[in-house]
This record gives sequence, structure tokens and C-alpha cells, in this order.
Amino acid sequence: MFKRISVFVLALAIGSVTMLAQDVQLRNLAPGQKYKIKGVIVAQDDQSIVVRDSVGVDTKVILSPGASIKTKGGFFGGGDAVAASQLVRGLSLEAEGRGDASGALAATKIRFGKDDFRVAQSIDSRMSPAEARIAEQEENAKRVSGQIDELMAISNAARGGAKAAQDTADAAVAGVNATNQRISALDDYVVQSTTTVNFRVNSSILSPEAKQMLDEVATAANSLKGYVIEITGFASSDGSAARNKVLSERRAKAVIDYLVTTHNVPLRRIGQSYGFGELQAVADNSTLEGREANRRVEVKLLVSRGLNQNVEVRPVSNDDN
Repeated sequence: MFKRISVFVLALAIGSVTMLAQDVQLRNLAPGQKYKIKGVIVAQDDQSIVVRDSVGVDTKVILSPGASIKTKGGFFGGGDAVAASQLVRGLSLEAEGRGDASGALAATKIRFGKDDFRVAQSIDSRMSPAEARIAEQEENAKRVSGQIDELMAISNAARGGAKAAQDTADAAVAGVNATNQRISALDDYVVQSTTTVNFRVNSSILSPEAKQMLDEVATAANSLKGYVIEITGFASSDGSAARNKVLSERRAKAVIDYLVTTHNVPLRRIGQSYGFGELQAVADNSTLEGREANRRVEVKLLVSRGLNQNVEVRPVSNDDN
């Protein structure tokens, strides 16, 4: 259902995906030349977006009023039109157009998957309030810092009160640092557990054993705050690579459907899923046992370190892989 995620996602993920002070290369396009850019939105304003590709290079994309912005159509085509104002950070898309005089891409066509659009909107709906809270906390920290400076000045001037004032200032600084540390950890997701469910040859039907394992994942998730479930599908080398790619996606979707319909796991708690097909095998595909191990879906339960201060990061056993 949801595609192309890195633990990060969620990052992508999710990690607020704002343009931070870091060494990011901005692509300079040749004026008038045609380009097709694939990547994820990492920044935006009213008239443009910044798209980061798979190798970490950014491209500024100008959203002209005449640009065609739509979701990708199904088998018979016919995607839905989307307003430029609805594009959000974290959305994976393809943009086509020509380079303009400023080195940016003047987009004439932008396309993205419906599932990618829903996931990006879900992430944005959670991240925007979090960013607002972070900004508010930063302002509060500045005010507290100013109060600390004032207290220290008073303590230096007051006779006999210097030590008491210094102790008060130190306590205030410690409180500010603890608050800032917790805010910074809001988007720091760590793997709490990994569960692997296996499938029969050419099948995406969950076995009773697989359902029992997913029941345990849902039960564990309900006891946590700020959790995300990452779901990744795989296949053995039986059959063609293209068919195995589709089969791995169907297996991941079967797990999502079970968690949502049976345990009412909110969609906002399901991270982007992805089907790797034959890639990332964990065993030798030349043996029967190896192919059985590769017909799998990995279900990772991640938690926010900021919302779970005493979170236990459990090691992944060989059985989990």
C-alpha cells in the first residue's frame, strides 16, 4: 500500500525533512534543456519546491500556474488533478520540464502515486504540529535563557546571594537542555522489535502462524507511544524477477490489511511499505530451505525516542532475519 521508505523515513522521513545547514549540492540546470527529475520533496514555498534525488542532489522546481500536477493513473489512466498548494514535504514524485535562467527546473508536468500522496499528507499532518511545538519550545528556551542571564547579573551584584542565584541559574539551564534534548529526539525512531513472517510458493496468503505473530506485534504496539510499523516484502528466485517484485508487494499489503482490519492499527502508524522482490535475500536461493526463508515479510516496530524516554532498543536475533 505505501511504497519506498527508508527507516527513516521515515523519515523521511520523515525526520522533518527541512533544509538544514549541511553540505547539500544544488543542481544547476542548463537553460532550455529538457529534464526529468525523480526524488522526494524536502522543502517548499508558494511557488516552488526542492526535490532531492536518490544520490542526495537537490533540484529547485518552479511550479508555474500552467503545470500539470496529477496522481498517476491506474491501468486505464486518468489520474486526479492536485493543486500545487497540496504538495507536501516527503512526497516522492517525478517532475518534467526545462531548465530556466536561474538554473531551476520550470516544471510542465508532475506525477506521483496516490499511495505516496496519502502517506506524505499523513506524515505532514503529524510533523507540522511537531515542528510548531519545537519552534515554540525554542522561543521559550530563548526567553528562559534571557531570564537566566538576568538572574546571574543580579546574583553577581547582590551581597551574599551569589551562590544561591548561581544554583538557580544552573538548574534552569539543565531544565532547558533536557527539554531541548527531548524535542530533538521526537523524530529519532529506533527499532523496538523485528518480526519475520513467511509465505508459501507464489502465495501472499497469511498462514495461521503468521497471523499469530502479527497479533503479537499489534499487542506490543498498543503499549507504546509514538510508534511506527515498517513493512517490507520479499520473494525467492522462483519465477521471473518482475513477477516476484509484484508478489513481494502483495505480501506486504496482506500484512498491512491484517493489521488494519483485525487490530484497527491506524493508517498513520503504518510507514511506507515496499516490495523488494528477489533483492536482499537472506538465504541461498539455490536450496529449498533458502528459498523458503526468502519468501517473507519483515515487520519492524519502531518507536520515537523523544516520546519514549526509557525505550529499550532490542537486539535483532538471527531468527528475526
